Amino acid sequence: MSNSSTVSSTSTWAGGRSPFNVSYGKLMMWIFLLSDAFTFSSLLVGYGAIRFSYAGSTTPWPDPATVFNHFPFAHGLHLPLLFVSLMTLILIISSVTMVLAVEAGQRNSKSEVSKYMFLTVLGGAAFLGCQAWEWSQFIHEGGRLDSNLFGFTDAAHEHAKHLKLFDPVHWTAADKIAGPVPFASLFFIVTGFHGFHVLSGVVINIIIWINVMRGTYERRGHYEMVEKVGLYWHFVDLVWVFVFTFYYLI
Repeated sequence: MSNSSTVSSTSTWAGGRSPFNVSYGKLMMWIFLLSDAFTFSSLLVGYGAIRFSYAGSTTPWPDPATVFNHFPFAHGLHLPLLFVSLMTLILIISSVTMVLAVEAGQRNSKSEVSKYMFLTVLGGAAFLGCQAWEWSQFIHEGGRLDSNLFGFTDAAHEHAKHLKLFDPVHWTAADKIAGPVPFASLFFIVTGFHGFHVLSGVVINIIIWINVMRGTYERRGHYEMVEKVGLYWHFVDLVWVFVFTFYYLI
């Protein structure tokens, strides 16, 4: 018997123009970002459901503008959400530099791509540094990592009573031990999950920047990799806008 398992070299698509007007890499990036969007959406929806379940509760939900009111080298001043606004500005600027890097890549300008990718890395690193400082302040004020759940320490409740974040008249023994555990839990989970994405983006951007410096994409004749990591970076920035809006503002 003759072996007829010959592989055809012709394209299997014969229906005119392909509906996928993007490369395979970009298409897979879009699919990944779509799946990741579902994850972040679930977290934010869960946050909203838990928060509004405390409506009318004897343990009121803390006001983020009162909790996150610190700023470096401005101790004792009430600056509601000023620091987190600075974090948002840093991410927005880094998104602009990424746009400039992608545009420079379309012009095959190696030096400009390298410059703007480096600035994007600096922006991501600055954001992570700010987030680390915010976490340290929150933990110092009382939010701590418990063995089972994220909760408030007893000292934190004394501080909270001093700031009148909660109504002491309605306090119970259970409230003093646990407090609004979901508030601290969701703070660490939501911002930590986003911070992990920023960290991943910074690492990937550093790798891409090194490849740009080595002329890898210049030899390929295109900078599509810069465009693909740009999609990821813009997604991370967009997610932070929703986190900032839902967790800090509303």
